Amino acid sequence: MSIKIVTDSTCDLPAETLARYGISVVPLYINIAGKGYLDGIDITREEFYRDLPKYDPAPTTAVASPEKYRQVYASLAAQGATEILSIHISPSLSAVVDTAKLGAREITSVPITVFDSRQLSLGTGFLVETAAQLAARGMTLGEIVARLNDQVKRTQVFAALDTLEFLKRSGRMNVAVAGLGNLLQLKPLLRMFDGKATAERVRTRERATLRLLEMLRDAGKLERVAIVHTHALERVAELRERAAHLLPPGELLAVDITPVIGAHIGPSAVGFACVAARK
Repeated sequence: MSIKIVTDSTCDLPAETLARYGISVVPLYINIAGKGYLDGIDITREEFYRDLPKYDPAPTTAVASPEKYRQVYASLAAQGATEILSIHISPSLSAVVDTAKLGAREITSVPITVFDSRQLSLGTGFLVETAAQLAARGMTLGEIVARLNDQVKRTQVFAALDTLEFLKRSGRMNVAVAGLGNLLQLKPLLRMFDGKATAERVRTRERATLRLLEMLRDAGKLERVAIVHTHALERVAELRERAAHLLPPGELLAVDITPVIGAHIGPSAVGFACVAARK
């Protein structure tokens, strides 16, 4: 039995993790000034966030075609995969799941399961890594999916945005609300849990940091945790220091959020992806 894992570039897993487990990644597209870039291939995240405030019009994003997924699945089948598990960003945020399912319908040589992570960024990435680890241990697809469904219920991603401007530019919020937020210097906090995004707002960056620490504390004992950010290195260093008493021992992973999400939330956003320990 050989179960192969597929995901998309929004999972934000480090390249070494993807390589270690042989995880296949289908990149999304970032469209800048009429030119399409493959996420994670044609443009670096550092470059994207450095130039994001200057892009006019605002960047847009797009998913890969069903044919691209079909090609990836067919290649894995030809390499000897007996089953494929394809894990992707929540449908509430992107059409990737539906596109992957269309591609999977064209493959009859191997069973393909398309799994909705109900998450984004490392919320998805931690699920992908878990699936790859369990597959390497010889678990069946049914056992892996059951473990993933349990992990989904313990996973959340939350982050503080530095501005509402990029949500406004991307068309993801009412212009009047965005203007009010900028006027009052409000800082939005976004949370993703089990496929649903929620938001709240505080008045200052300091209050946003305090709220992130409150949310991390309220998450309880953690099985996995990482910092996610939009190339906000100074804020990452500050958050790492101020959250030290809430974090498990060991090295703390910090990753740039995919530009596919960053195009909408803007630079200098920072937060956590975490998986609560089983009770």
